[in-house]
Amino acid sequence: MKEPVINTSDLSGRAIYDATVDNVMASLQESGHETLLCASDGGLLTTLEQFMPADPQGSASGMAFNMAYGNKGEWRCSQVPTMLEMAGIPYTGPSPLGAALELDKVIAKKLMRDDGVPTPNFRVMRTGIESIGDLRFPLIVKPRYECVSLGVQLVEDTSRLKQAVEETVTEYSQDALVEEYIEGREICISLLGNEGVEILPPVEHDFGSRETHVITQEDKCHRSIAELRKICPAQIENELASKLRDISLATFRACLGRDYARVDLRIDRSGHPFVLEINFSPSLHSTHSYVRAAIAGGYSFANLTDRILDLAHNRYFGVGIAARSTR
Repeated sequence: MKEPVINTSDLSGRAIYDATVDNVMASLQESGHETLLCASDGGLLTTLEQFMPADPQGSASGMAFNMAYGNKGEWRCSQVPTMLEMAGIPYTGPSPLGAALELDKVIAKKLMRDDGVPTPNFRVMRTGIESIGDLRFPLIVKPRYECVSLGVQLVEDTSRLKQAVEETVTEYSQDALVEEYIEGREICISLLGNEGVEILPPVEHDFGSRETHVITQEDKCHRSIAELRKICPAQIENELASKLRDISLATFRACLGRDYARVDLRIDRSGHPFVLEINFSPSLHSTHSYVRAAIAGGYSFANLTDRILDLAHNRYFGVGIAARSTR
């Protein structure tokens, strides 16, 4: 079966991203799929039509393993899913709306709240002098529509808040999301599935002796001086582990998850969990949390990419790839 892997040319941590795409390509080839690496640009659909022309019934002859984040605008994560929808090409991962929700942290948090999912109290700011209402310092300030921890700042007082919001609005040309900082453990819960969702073993980020317990862009791109340690499976007592699984699944449903995702949470000193955000395109790099969780759950990397592809195939056609190929 033909499986184009779609990537983007504008993403922080480029070397890590390229290595991840290469590994996914190699894994799919190892499983017997014919692959083509595609850029998420204006020529995408033409490239796909040439690589996997439609069959006599007008259906695409393959699927896209979508790893694109888009490269323009507030809703850039929706660009490739929208193009694929218009062309009738099946693909892995979130729908255009789900991809938009992944990027818009404010709307995602509102949907979580509506479904009873705990998430830190927050405000949306443009100047930094707006009322913070009942928010309590310290606060996290970050761009509303960014990923890989771009622009995340921890602030302790009103003067620093104003500066951080102004920097965010100026540098990223978007609103600043201001939310309460939750001091405590940081846990990632990885999910795999659709109607029946598998919850993979939890991963904990150990900040060690670092003064500030905030994951930065440097951490995610492996450029920090003091590297975070990932503990998988995280040591969590049964009742809390069950609660984290339930909250993560509720977040996945509230934000229209599909196929696979990672939910990032903080557990405060009283043992109460809070969802920070959901990522519908979690990194598939071998050192990152999602793959570590999958390996701890019994998957090889090849098994994992096959499973993601199979889940998407089943969504579209009602059967897995192997079952369809025998017909």
